Amino acid sequence: MRVCLQQLLHNVNNAAYAAKRTCYTKLDLLSCAPMQHVSEVQARPCEMKSIPLEIERVELRTIRLPLHEPFETSFGSIDSRLIFLVSVTAQGQTGWGEVVAAEEPHYSYETVGTAAHIIRDYLAPALMSDRVTNLTDIASRFTSFRGHNMAKAGLELAYMDLLGRLSDQSLSQLIGGTRSSVAVGVSLGIQPSFEKLLDRVNRYLSLGYQRIKLKIKPGWDIGIVRDVRRCHPEILLSVDANSAYTISDAEYLKQLDDFRLLMIEQPLDHDDLIDHAKFQSMMKTAICLDESITGIQRTRQALDLKSCRIINIKIGRVGGYSQALAIHDACEARKIPVWCGGMLESGIGRAHNIALASLSGFTLPGDISASSRYFARDVITPEVTVSPEGTVDVPTGSGIGFEVDVDYIDAMTQTKERIQPSIGRLK
Repeated sequence: MRVCLQQLLHNVNNAAYAAKRTCYTKLDLLSCAPMQHVSEVQARPCEMKSIPLEIERVELRTIRLPLHEPFETSFGSIDSRLIFLVSVTAQGQTGWGEVVAAEEPHYSYETVGTAAHIIRDYLAPALMSDRVTNLTDIASRFTSFRGHNMAKAGLELAYMDLLGRLSDQSLSQLIGGTRSSVAVGVSLGIQPSFEKLLDRVNRYLSLGYQRIKLKIKPGWDIGIVRDVRRCHPEILLSVDANSAYTISDAEYLKQLDDFRLLMIEQPLDHDDLIDHAKFQSMMKTAICLDESITGIQRTRQALDLKSCRIINIKIGRVGGYSQALAIHDACEARKIPVWCGGMLESGIGRAHNIALASLSGFTLPGDISASSRYFARDVITPEVTVSPEGTVDVPTGSGIGFEVDVDYIDAMTQTKERIQPSIGRLK
């Protein structure tokens, strides 16, 4: 099923109006029913599963995959991706996860190096300190370690894949997913010229992608968006600034209201809520928060402050399934649309994104491109593909639902560490 621009804009605006009706004054905010906490929503299979697991080992690997073409955002340009894979083993099965941190601290303070340190010296020992009973158990063990959400997420993802394989259930089943396929869009980086950008817009529309997202930055914004909208007046179109602007740019950015955008993603500072609330009050177009949303508490604050009308849930950014599920449930309770963002993951991370996007509250196309969008060869088989209708099928096999190509991973591995409970680190 394809998503209609007019219907989406209508739904987003109605949700915003309902939110305003629900909590308008400070007194109203104090008297509103509290948002649901993860423990207050209906329990999912992954939270009810009680398969005591003694984790035998944690393995950390980095592999470098070249990109088909450079990918440029307001942070800079990259032509390859250093992929950080995590696996956990118990009862003869191995589950796989991915740490989405980059090599340099631009999008987040976390890097591949910091995440490896945190997992090796803190999180993995906590994971292996006693038998693991369920997802909530893992999340509680990690609570005492502040921040480092991407490192935490890598282990949560690997555990969930392991749990699915051992219980012969798909990730979607484990988290209560309701969709057999998910609508997807594509994120297009900053290009050397408008002609090259338009060529890519046309290419991905022809491949069926339901939403086009344009990366913007000062000097590559209003004019580019205007020209793309002129060429494609009815497509689902959004922009992503990755915190490239400040509130002093608000009057200039108000021009974006002319282009019937689905959303403007993270226009202001990476950890800001206050200025985003001010900016949202000035705009007809919905603001979507990405970097500012690091967990359920920040979600509550953003929605109470009316800092946005849409939220991008990246499972790595928020710390794994435990927080991602809580954010999904909180937004669904308030009728706030959510969608699944991407971080140039390999097929392992992409498979986890597909499972997350199968939840009922994910009503907008996510950044879940085909494997071939970025890589000549992926680390899973079969690779992720996008249908001509712009959807990706939700796997039904156990765990992530794809076979991990361990031979290819071995061939591409740059670093490898094995962590065991009583032996410590083995190289």
